[in-house]
Parts: sequence; structure tokens; C-alpha cells
Amino acid sequence: MDISLMIEGQDGVNWPRWQALARTVEAAGFTGLYRSDHFTNPDGPLQDALELWASQTWLASHTERIVFGPVVSPVSFRDPVITAWTASAIDDLSGGRFRLGLGAGWQEREHTMFGYDLLDTDQRFVRFTEALEVVTGLLRSSDPYTFEGQYYTVKDAVLLPRPARPGGPTITIGGNGPLRTLPLAARFADDWNAVYAHPEKVANLNRTLDTMLDDLGRPRTAVRRSLMHRAVFGRTQAEAEAKIPNTEDRYRLLERGGVIGTGDAIREWIDGFAAVGVQEIMIQWVDGLDDLDGIRALADAVIR
Repeated sequence: MDISLMIEGQDGVNWPRWQALARTVEAAGFTGLYRSDHFTNPDGPLQDALELWASQTWLASHTERIVFGPVVSPVSFRDPVITAWTASAIDDLSGGRFRLGLGAGWQEREHTMFGYDLLDTDQRFVRFTEALEVVTGLLRSSDPYTFEGQYYTVKDAVLLPRPARPGGPTITIGGNGPLRTLPLAARFADDWNAVYAHPEKVANLNRTLDTMLDDLGRPRTAVRRSLMHRAVFGRTQAEAEAKIPNTEDRYRLLERGGVIGTGDAIREWIDGFAAVGVQEIMIQWVDGLDDLDGIRALADAVIR
């Protein structure tokens, strides 16, 4: 099991914090560092939110080992042509360590604030599907690519230079929806990222994805399985629980399949997901972006 860290990019991330986080995560031995791509949180006060592509370019040239990428970047405010072009360049700069996570978009506040059209759910997924067509078409084929859709059109387009990695960076599609998201993952993704789910649910979704891959004639191994979930770590159980003082909030996290505890509890939790086919877990770290000692202690406790 690969163990990575995921942080919320809109939770006060600025250059000093991002640089310190990246250096700490790499030195601590985590597989990767992932982040969200949002202007704001859904509610509450506005905080620093370091722009995605600038932060990823810095990682590509200032780290040596960790994989990284957005989980996930919304096509609702990221043009797919520019996304493919930028992702290819960052992947090359990093020596093939970038993972391009893409999503349909969901948060109303940031779209209203900055003037982007979120669309209703049906049209949002029409647009997302078209964006995936464009991104994968441009990255995976060196032949002139043409696509004409409702939202995007390209004609005889070729991105140069071609990606150094055949097919370009890994495409990650995140979400648990069996009717919309999983079919897109089966069709376009190199990696499917489940979110906030119990092992039993992940196992069921894995089986559904396998069936879809069979129907498309893709090997089941063509799509890697990852999970993003929250773990609240403490050197003692009391320290972990103190990070979520509200009992109701604690209950909600556990009900969603998260964990609150010491390294032993989190290691057991990770092993439970490994047993149902998860190959990488992205531990959502929201316990303080400046708590670098806590990140190091988590790594010491759970990375074997």
C-alpha cells in the first residue's frame, strides 16, 4: 500500500506553507503529496489558496521522489486544452511523477464568486465527459486530433512537444458514483480515486468497476485503485480525539469510515482498505498545515 498525504489547498495554503509541507512530506517517506483545487471553501471565512498550477510546477522542480497532483481539478473552471498542455509540461519537468486528477466541479460558492457556470448535474457531466475526451485525445495521440462537442471544439490539434511519458501523465478520476463517475473512470482513467468510504463500499465499487472494464475490453489492471479519506492522528488516543472536540463531528467522521486514533489504529485502518484492493491511500490532513512535527510523527507511525 502506498501511503500519501492530501491537503486542502484553500485552507490557508501560501508559498511558505506549501514549500515546508512538500519538503516535510518527501523527507518523511510518504509516497505522494496531493491537494484540492478550489478558490474557497464552501462556507466560512476566506483563506489563502495557492493557485494549483503554480504550486505543481514548484513541486516538479523542487522535489525528487514524491508523486503529486490535484484530487481533483474541476473542468468547470479549467479549460481542458490548457490543462492538458500544462499537465504534460509539469509531468516532463518532474520526470514522470505528476498525476492529473480531473473532476466535474461541485462547489457553488467559488463558481458564483468568480463567475463560472457550474451547470446542473446532467450538463455538468456532459461537459466533464467532453473535457475528458479532449484531454485524453490531446495527450494520448500524436496524430492531429479533432473533437466537436457542445462545450469544446478542437480541429486537427497537436500538442508539442509530445509528452516524454507515453500517453502523458496518469489521469485520475475521483468519486463514488456508480452511474456517472465509474463509467467515466472505466473509459478514460488510469487511476480511480474513491472518497470517504468504508472498505465494504470500496470493495463493491471495485467489483462494479471491474465489470465495466470487462465490458470495454480493458484489463482490470488498467485502472489503479486509490482512496482519499480522513485520518485524525494523535500520539495518544486522547490527543487524537482532542483534535475533534465536538462529539457529533467525531461521530460523523467515523460514520463515513474515517479513523481517529494512534498510529496502530490508523495502520489497522489502512490495512483494511488494502485488503479490498486499494493500492494507495491519500490521508486527508486537516489537523494544521503548520503541524510539521505531527506529519513526521504520522509517517513514523504508519509507514513501514
